[in-house]
Amino acid sequence: MYKPRELPALDLLKAFEAAARHLSFTRAGAELFLSQSAVSRQIQQLETQLGLPLFIRRTRALLLTEAGQRYYRDVSQALHQLREAGASLSATRGDRVVTVTTAMTFASLWLVPQLADFQRQHPDIAVHVAADNTVLDLERERMDVAIRYSTRQHAGAGAVRLFGERVLPVCSPALVAGKKLRTPADLKNFVLLNFEDPQQLTPWLTWAVWFEVMRTPMPATKSMLRFSHYDMLLRAAINGQGIALGRLPLISAALEDGSLVAPLVDTRYSASTQDRAYWLMATPAARERPEVRTFLQWVKERSAPLGQTRAGAE
Repeated sequence: MYKPRELPALDLLKAFEAAARHLSFTRAGAELFLSQSAVSRQIQQLETQLGLPLFIRRTRALLLTEAGQRYYRDVSQALHQLREAGASLSATRGDRVVTVTTAMTFASLWLVPQLADFQRQHPDIAVHVAADNTVLDLERERMDVAIRYSTRQHAGAGAVRLFGERVLPVCSPALVAGKKLRTPADLKNFVLLNFEDPQQLTPWLTWAVWFEVMRTPMPATKSMLRFSHYDMLLRAAINGQGIALGRLPLISAALEDGSLVAPLVDTRYSASTQDRAYWLMATPAARERPEVRTFLQWVKERSAPLGQTRAGAE
């Protein structure tokens, strides 16, 4: 029986966090350099220690239980704090470190996949990404750079616009193979994957708002699955569990490699938040450091094509 004061091994927690984030034991194993079966055994060991299931295992899908969702939220935050503690120690040694705060979804879908290019060009500069949906005060939290999705007003003085965002229905190609899906009304025949947002911080990511923008009554669909993390929602879409609202250009890689398709190809079926965009900002003190200026320039260069495309769309 699990005792509250017992702490599960760190390896078990890392395996759980990766599996919950990817909704896949195979992808979690690839990230952790473990086999799929090794990750599965670690999850089973953790579930045994806790005394309750964390995942619902289906033939071609992996879902979190309600307890698993709560545990994922807490474990991911705890691991994030441990990584931050290590980065703080590195900074005190005088290493060339750039600390960046941004939302979890932006970090996992755009920034982190791009960082390999930065590390290849600048191997002497370490980048520490603090993925957190809470808007942090850069100076108080001793962060160098922030990338935030906000209005121009909230971005603040000195912020540089990177690119905007639009949403459109996306799903696994297998889900719509041979099925009719040409207009928003046809979505009634599919399971919709909805992003739970109790604080209403991102209303444009909900189906209710999307249908309103499309000027189409929201139909009574087959069913709706709800997710507290956008990464999990996207993974469910890739696994063929339903149709999600995809965020362009953050999901461009999944569309390019065929993991996802946009069945409603007509551009009028995409919705944009014209008053919002991703903004790049840094503290005045951070801008004085060469490594921070290098990172800021790199971000602007990597995002420039997306900004030009977005400006044309608007």
